[in-house]
Amino acid sequence: MTQQRKRLVSLPGNPFVGKWTYRSFKHIADMATDLNELKFAIGMLAIDDSPLGSFSGQLTFSKTSRFKLNGSSSFGNPFTVRFQGVGNAADSKGQIYDYVGYLEPLWPDGINQVPAIVGSVIRTVPHDGKPSGVVASWIAVKQL
Repeated sequence: MTQQRKRLVSLPGNPFVGKWTYRSFKHIADMATDLNELKFAIGMLAIDDSPLGSFSGQLTFSKTSRFKLNGSSSFGNPFTVRFQGVGNAADSKGQIYDYVGYLEPLWPDGINQVPAIVGSVIRTVPHDGKPSGVVASWIAVKQL
């Protein structure tokens, strides 16, 4: 029996628009580190249908930890987003993070490939005793 391949069909329009599962990870090189220790944050990334070249949305970690997102997008190779998240809920007020992300290209023979954005985030201002300048890697997987 041959393996059935499902290929993701490219949809017209802005490929960033929609809901994404967001995860970020600390930069720890020790291979013995438990995966749970690498976790920086988990949340829901909602990207708005913004005009070409702009970016807006919201990143939600809990009812009291949300960030309004504003920035830019470019549709080169790779497609890129660059944005800033500003805390706009009780537990995130005063917090600011900067992000850059790249839409992973679709593999011609990829099986069940789901769109994903991979990138880097930096804590822009200190908060809650945590210093600015902390960097993490992030991935967002589109919810289809």
